[in-house]
Amino acid sequence: MKISKKIQQAEKENRVWWSFEYFPPRTAQGLQNLLDRIERMRALGPEFIDITWNAGGRTSELTSEMVKTCQSLIGIETCMHLTCTNMPASKVDIALKEAKEHGCRNVLALRGDPPQGKDEWEAVEGGFVHGIDLVRHIRKNYGDYFDIAVAGFPQQQLLPPDQLAFEMKCLKEKIDAGANFIFTQMFYDVEIFLGWVKTVRAAGITVPIVPGIAPIQTWNGFQKATALAQTKVPQFFLDALEPHKNNDEKVREIGTKLVAEMCRRILNADIGIKGLHFYTMNLEKGTRMLLEELNLVPRREVVKPLPWRQSLTPNRRSETIRPIFWANRTKSYLSRTENWDEYPNGRFGDSRSPAYGELDGYGIWIKQTKENALKLWNHPTNLNELAELFAKFCTGELTSLPWSDEAASGETSVISEQLTKLNHMGFLTINSQPAVDGARSDDKIFGWGPANGYVYQKAYLEFFVSPELLDVLLPHLDRDPNITYYVINKRGDLRTNTQSDGPNAVTWGVFPGKEIIQPTIVEAISFMAWKDEAYELGYQWAKYYEPESPTRKFLSDLMDKSLLVNVVHNDYKRPNAIFEPFFKAGEEFAALHGKSAPLTNGNAAPNWHAVENGNAH
Repeated sequence: MKISKKIQQAEKENRVWWSFEYFPPRTAQGLQNLLDRIERMRALGPEFIDITWNAGGRTSELTSEMVKTCQSLIGIETCMHLTCTNMPASKVDIALKEAKEHGCRNVLALRGDPPQGKDEWEAVEGGFVHGIDLVRHIRKNYGDYFDIAVAGFPQQQLLPPDQLAFEMKCLKEKIDAGANFIFTQMFYDVEIFLGWVKTVRAAGITVPIVPGIAPIQTWNGFQKATALAQTKVPQFFLDALEPHKNNDEKVREIGTKLVAEMCRRILNADIGIKGLHFYTMNLEKGTRMLLEELNLVPRREVVKPLPWRQSLTPNRRSETIRPIFWANRTKSYLSRTENWDEYPNGRFGDSRSPAYGELDGYGIWIKQTKENALKLWNHPTNLNELAELFAKFCTGELTSLPWSDEAASGETSVISEQLTKLNHMGFLTINSQPAVDGARSDDKIFGWGPANGYVYQKAYLEFFVSPELLDVLLPHLDRDPNITYYVINKRGDLRTNTQSDGPNAVTWGVFPGKEIIQPTIVEAISFMAWKDEAYELGYQWAKYYEPESPTRKFLSDLMDKSLLVNVVHNDYKRPNAIFEPFFKAGEEFAALHGKSAPLTNGNAAPNWHAVENGNAH
C-alpha cells in the first residue's frame, strides 16, 4: 500500500501515526538480529518502515533483500531509499524492478552523499546528477506505481533569504516532477522546523511533510550525530543532558522527555502534521521509550501465527515452544535470551547486534576535512613522526586521529604514560581501556549506569604493528595465561590464542535491583567487521595527501603491511599486567636490531618499509 494512502487514512480517522527507519548492518548475524528486532518493533505499531541505501550503493543488494524480507515475511509496508551515488540508470532500474517484484510501492529518491573516499559528489556515466532526475526517471518508467518521497532540510530555514528561496524552488520542482511527500532530516530545534514548514507551504508545496525524529540514545551518540549533520541544538537541551553525559540511562531518560515535548509541539501546532518518522539507528529502547512518553498506544494484530510473535534469527527461526512461565512476560523472556547489545557505552559491540555498524549507517569516512587533517596531523613520512602523533593523542595534546573522532577519553589519562611508551616502541594504539576493579558508578572518570552501582573493566589494547615486531611480541603474550588476543591482516586472515567462539565481556556493571549489565565485549566476528573500517580509515588518511607524496606512500605502505591486533588482559585486579609483555618485547626488539632500525626515544622501532608479504627482509 502506498504511504500517501496510509497518511490519508490516518487523517480521515484523525489519529497520530508513526514510522521507523533502519539501515543495513555490516554483518550477516547483525542482519538476522535486525530482522528479529523489526519483527518485535512491529508490535509498537508503525504505519511503515524504510530501509536506507548506503552512500555509493555498497549495500544496495542488502537493502533490496531487506525490503523483500520485510514485505513478504514480516508483512510490514516498506519504503526503499534509492540514491544517485554510483548508480547508472541500469542499476537504478534493477533496484526498482526488484522493489516492484517484492511488492514495495514506496521509494525515497535522493541524490546521496559523495562516494567513499571522495570529497565532491559527481555523477557516474549513464547516471543521474540531481534527485529530481531520479524522480523523473521513476515517473517516466513506472508511472504512478510508486509513491515517491524526497528529502527536506529544516536547517535551510537559517540560510540567507536568497539561498532559502533557491532551496524552496528546487524542492518545489521535485514535487512538481512527481514526488508525493517529504521526509525531513532530523532536528532538535522545533522553532526552526515550524518556521521551515511555513516557508515550504508559502512556496506552494502542499504534499505531506513527515518530520524526522531522532531519539537520544547516549550523550556521545547525540554529540556525534548532531555534529555530523551540523544540526542546531537548543542550549536548554545541552544544559539538561551534559551533566549526566556519563550515565547513558539518565541521558536517555532526559532526552526522551525533551524530544517528546518537541513532538507534542509539532502535533499540536495546527500545521497539518500528525505523523512522526523515527530514526531508530537500529535500536529499540530509545524509540519505544519515546512512544511510551507520548502515550501512543501500539495497535494489536488480530491474527497471529502463534500466541507469541515468532523470531527470525537463525536459532529461533524454527522455534515453536516457549516455557509457559513467561506467557505474560514476553519482554523479559526475550531480554534474558538475547545477546546483550542495548546498553552501548563502548565502541566494540556484539556483531550479532543489528546496531553494529557506522553511526548513521551511510558509510565510512574521516570526520576531519582535508584542511583540518593536514593542520592536525602534518605530513608524517616515517614511523618516528607517526608514533609521535599517536603519543600526543594519548596525552591529550592532539584532539583526534583518523580512528578517533574526538579527544581521548578521561580514562586514557590514567594510562597515557604507558600508551606513549608503547607508541614510541612501534605499537600504534588506536583504542584502549585501563583495568577497573569496582569503581562507583558515579566516578568522574570510570562511572556509568544508574546510581549506587559499581563498574568493572578488563584492560584492553588495540593497535597496528609491523609483522617483525609482532613476531617478537607474541611469545611474550603467550606466556601470560590471562591474556587473549586476536591478530588480523587486511585480507582478513585471523590468528588468536583463545579457544572460545563466544564473546568476552570487557566491561560490566552491578547495579541495585538489576541483573549484571555487560555492555562491551570483544569477539572474533565483530573484530573482523571492524577490521575493514580500521584499514579503510588509514587509506583515506593517506588519500588526503598528493598521489606521489612521501606521506601518502608511507601511510599506504603502512596499511598494506601492518597487522591489526587487540589484546585483553582478563585479570582486572592487575592494572599494569597488560603492558609488561609489550615493554619486554620492545626492549628485545631493540636489542635484536640494534642501530639497524630507526631509533625512537632510545628504542629501536620496526622498519615498516622492509616488510613484504608478512616477512622481514
